[in-house]
Amino acid sequence: MKAAVQFKAETRAGAGKGIARAARRAGFVPVAVYGNGKQNLSLNVEARLLANEYFRGGFMNKIVSLQVDGKDVFAIPRDVQLNPVSDKIEHADFLQVDDKSVIKVLVPVHFLNTEKSVGVKRGGVLNIVAHEVELLCPVASIPSSVDIDITTLDIGSSIHLADLKLPNGASPATKRAVTIASIAGRKEEEPTAQEAAAATAAAAVPASTAKAPAAGAAAAPAAGAKPAAKK
Repeated sequence: MKAAVQFKAETRAGAGKGIARAARRAGFVPVAVYGNGKQNLSLNVEARLLANEYFRGGFMNKIVSLQVDGKDVFAIPRDVQLNPVSDKIEHADFLQVDDKSVIKVLVPVHFLNTEKSVGVKRGGVLNIVAHEVELLCPVASIPSSVDIDITTLDIGSSIHLADLKLPNGASPATKRAVTIASIAGRKEEEPTAQEAAAATAAAAVPASTAKAPAAGAAAAPAAGAKPAAKK
């Protein structure tokens, strides 16, 4: 298996808050590695190297090789705990994996051609419901992102997780309907209910219909007629 990141790790003797604090003072992060039917491991990883990879982005979906006593332990990050004041990493959990592992991951969503979208051009607004989607993926082929082209998305249309063409081997982690984005707004050619009612009423009245002059009112002179002479 090929790892995206490699860390040299040391076995941590014992457990408890005191031992964890001692590891942090020495420049390490206490790390727990569990799962895959193997014995759980308590390790220390150099804090500076772990922080560099974590804050670079995308770390939670990368395969990591923890080199312990000359052997590689392959794992994927599951949880990273930060100090609420200093933002330094205080603890990390990893899940052991192998070539056959299929795991649940959160993958970021990227929207392409937003300015070219049919709906956006017509005055609609892209409403992003989910910035990431939860997928089941083979550990060796976790996508860095899911790219969605919204060029043809019109006002009133939505994109759902079930409609996406996912990378090979990936599938939605849930069977429930998940809306990712939609184009909100009103199509210009669609009249409101009030406008439609007014147009219908106007069409029902003949154009030649005119109001008769009020009783006792003089009729308007015909076109071209000379005014009557004064007596």
